[in-house]
Amino acid sequence: MSYRIVIRPGALRQLAALPAKHRRQVAHHIDQLAENPRPPGAKKLSGIADFYRLRSGIYRVVYQIQELSVTVTVVQIAHRKDVYRSV
Repeated sequence: MSYRIVIRPGALRQLAALPAKHRRQVAHHIDQLAENPRPPGAKKLSGIADFYRLRSGIYRVVYQIQELSVTVTVVQIAHRKDVYRSV
């Protein structure tokens, strides 16, 4: 089963602001979420229902899985030191 990927506008701006090398790497990891929304290394965030984080080099992708609509929504993309401050 393939999930639909939705990237919120704020996360899209964050992705566009990354250096090209990192942007390609993060985009590749996001594309892979369509086939497996819980890949090895993905961690569920405590205290927030259905939110996960995926490590992509020095950046983190925070996303939400909606099982009923078969959708993965990317909420935030940020450097590892900044990502958890505003989630």
